[in-house]
Amino acid sequence: MSEDQRPLLRVVKGEPSAEELAALTVVVAALSQPRERRRATPVGAWASYADRHRGALQHGTGGWRAAGRYA
Repeated sequence: MSEDQRPLLRVVKGEPSAEELAALTVVVAALSQPRERRRATPVGAWASYADRHRGALQHGTGGWRAAGRYA
């Protein structure tokens, strides 16, 4: 067989139904297409979990400033 006539898939074990083979073919063909990489959506400061892990608040002078997010 030439390069153009080679089958995309070859079943080596079992007997898949026509529907199962069609579904597998669609998935393999979709995964073989080049795709552009998407960056993860940046999370804003409002959704950050960092504030949940901060230490105890300070008392006394400068306590309000130390309670800020970026203190």
